[in-house]
Amino acid sequence: MEHPSHPVESHWRTSLRNRIIQASSLLEVLLSGLVLIGLLLSVVPLIRWMPGLLFDGNEAEIRTFLERSLDIVIGIEFIKMLAKHSPGSSLEVLLYAIARHLVVGHDSAVENLLSVGAIALIFIVRKFFFVPAFGAHLPDGHPAPDLTPAQSGIPADWFHRRNSEAKPEEETETKE
Repeated sequence: MEHPSHPVESHWRTSLRNRIIQASSLLEVLLSGLVLIGLLLSVVPLIRWMPGLLFDGNEAEIRTFLERSLDIVIGIEFIKMLAKHSPGSSLEVLLYAIARHLVVGHDSAVENLLSVGAIALIFIVRKFFFVPAFGAHLPDGHPAPDLTPAQSGIPADWFHRRNSEAKPEEETETKE
């Protein structure tokens, strides 16, 4: 025989669930901060290499410089992805990672063709298959900042108005 759930249990579960969500959000912010600190520290060697590239940069030094620079760019996009929580930012991280592979890698023609095809596929997904209801809004209800009005599926005047004001449902709930 099943025991009916008590309101205390559901409150306890809800409270625990909310604390887990808060802890994971805090951990995500801390991880983003650590990645940001690491990226800032990794810029210092790049700045030191630049004079050497100007005067006697050989192919290996230029390749290393490009690899590290593009790694930093991918890290920055990763931090933005963690902050935005939108499919568009995830696609951007994939785009930069594939572009890095294409630019600094010495792969066969088939692998380069696959990389170009993957980049084209990302643009196709972004243009034609990006569903506005999936990740077009931040958790607070505002449109995701990496979307244009056309991509959000919302008319431009509504898009800009909704981007600048609070979510209507929250306002009506607080007034009642």
